[in-house]
Parts: sequence; C-alpha cells; structure tokens
Amino acid sequence: MNNEEMAERIRTAFKSGDLETFAKEQRAMASDDMVQEWPQSGERIRGLANIEAVNKNYPASTGTKPKLELRRVLKPGEAWIIEGTIDYGDGVPVSAVSIVETGADGKIIRQTDYFANPFEAPAWRSKWVEHMEPAEAAGVR
Repeated sequence: MNNEEMAERIRTAFKSGDLETFAKEQRAMASDDMVQEWPQSGERIRGLANIEAVNKNYPASTGTKPKLELRRVLKPGEAWIIEGTIDYGDGVPVSAVSIVETGADGKIIRQTDYFANPFEAPAWRSKWVEHMEPAEAAGVR
C-alpha cells in the first residue's frame, strides 16, 4: 500500500465517525502481528485479533459508542502521525494522537495511542500563550 492509499484509508476510517468502520479499515491496513500500545493505561495489545477483540467489546463494557473525528494526518518520514478527537458519548472531546509505524509492505506493524481529556488553561500562563479554540466533540460544531 502506498502513502496515498494509506492516507485515503485513514480518511475513510474517520469519515464515518464510528469504531466499526475504523476497525474494518484497520484490518485492511494492519499486519496480523501488529502491536498497539496505550502508554497512559500501561497496556500493550499484541496481534490484530486481540486488537479487534478489544474494539469489538468496547461498547459492552461502557454502554457507549465512541465517535471518531480526524483532525489531520501527517505523512510518513519514519512514522504516520494521526490526530483526532473521540467523543465517548458524553459530549466531551477527548484529543487523540496515534503514531503509526509501517513495515516494508506498507502495513501497520506498531501503533501507539495517546488520549487527553480537555482541561481549562491556567490563568498564570496567559501572558505567554495565545488562545485557540479547544477541540470539539465529533459531529459538534
């Protein structure tokens, strides 16, 4: 898979806004021995079958159905960087960044995900920073 095909698959995965479509596209992009890491919770998932099982069982454990929104994709030098938001059903836009590494065949071999809840910027920093609009929940504008 070349870079343009990978970028289009990433856009397609996020365009629908749901994990089921994302999982379907992920299967096409990933190697069977892909490793996915979530440093904030200290979890590593080995193998596409285990990654798919986590995604398929997510709604059962929370009763919510996350919605995805793509903010941008930076094409590879050594890795893809994918930035987006996830709304876990409560209207709060959780920022998400994925670092995706591909093998020689262009399929994903490692993915590391970072998730961050929004927070109010502290007033003490205001003289050094400029204000920007925080990320919005998927589908809310």
